[in-house]
Amino acid sequence: MNKRRNTAVSILIGLTLVLPCLAQTSQAEKEILDLEQKMNASYAANDLPSYFAYYSPDFTQWLPEGRTDLPQYEKMWTAFIKSGGGVESVQLSDMHVQIDPSRDTAVASYLLRVKTRSAKGVVSNENFQESDVWFKRNGEWEVVHLHYSPALKTK
Repeated sequence: MNKRRNTAVSILIGLTLVLPCLAQTSQAEKEILDLEQKMNASYAANDLPSYFAYYSPDFTQWLPEGRTDLPQYEKMWTAFIKSGGGVESVQLSDMHVQIDPSRDTAVASYLLRVKTRSAKGVVSNENFQESDVWFKRNGEWEVVHLHYSPALKTK
């Protein structure tokens, strides 16, 4: 009988330790989902100061053209926008968020449908696969790495 009681007590103690962690993970996931919506809304609005504020100074990125860092990305994207190009709309789907047990690292992966206008006014509609790696530093989430590649076309 004591063995059952000890097992029951152990389970209850374990639950009291695990349940708060699950709630925090859920809160962290909500934070990332919200940040992804806001960051992509800034991207869609061509609001460069707001958009680039989500990125860490040590940010790296894989684009189809190769690896880049924040200064290179800011220079390239700012030139594109100033030339008359821009994003007309974005649509996120198939969002998947993974939170590290320490709750200070997250990966958000999703499909991104982007309608873009070139400087010459040509509009393209493309699908991309994106993964954003977020670190929580000094209480704030920031993107430290992004992988952006064309999605395979589906029929």
